[in-house]
Amino acid sequence: MRKMMTTLFTCLTAIALVTGCSTGSNQAAPNQPTTPAEKPASKEPANPPGPTGEKKYEKAPAMQIDKAKDYQAKISTSMGDITIDLFEKDAPIAVNNFVFLAKDKFYDGIKFHRVIKDFMIQTGDPLGSGMGGPGYTFEDELKNGHKYEPGVVAMANSGKNTNGSQFFIGSGPDVTGLDNSPNYTIFGKVTGGMDVVQKIAGTKVKKNPQTGEPSVPEQTITIKSIAITEK
Repeated sequence: MRKMMTTLFTCLTAIALVTGCSTGSNQAAPNQPTTPAEKPASKEPANPPGPTGEKKYEKAPAMQIDKAKDYQAKISTSMGDITIDLFEKDAPIAVNNFVFLAKDKFYDGIKFHRVIKDFMIQTGDPLGSGMGGPGYTFEDELKNGHKYEPGVVAMANSGKNTNGSQFFIGSGPDVTGLDNSPNYTIFGKVTGGMDVVQKIAGTKVKKNPQTGEPSVPEQTITIKSIAITEK
């Protein structure tokens, strides 16, 4: 009986970690107080493959960037601007995808649908629910020489090689915990507007009705546009 209960507990714990973060990965929940009726915010970015928004594509974009050039992105949000240096040499597939979607105005008007103050802010879902994507997935580029730290920009996913359009920006010290199990392709770093990142991260949140996680911003925060520059 003891063995059976131990096995059952192990299985339930594994299920909770998967469903709580919607990614199938194994990072622990954050160290913050919660009530019994409130599910803790998961320390994993989530990007389950699912329906798309108005813009969808049949396949990932062909390689279009020039890895000999330096790419930057200026994300204009409803709370201010964020400048990102893109790692085209270390994560060319992810950067190429981001540049393609940005230039095609895929991200314009999309919400920051998931915010966890000391962890990250997540966006890129055309549905605004955390369940959407561009209609395709592409492979990971892990262990590319960069670490998870405040200001890091990385792809969210639902498992191995399931990148799409959703990405997150590290907003606080808790994001460093992802180094214990690097499952998210790092493709950029904030070089300006970190105060805007933290302002977004500090907005009041409510519980997600599907997961119970307290991470849905009470106010609508959107990407207005993303401008790409290359040198």
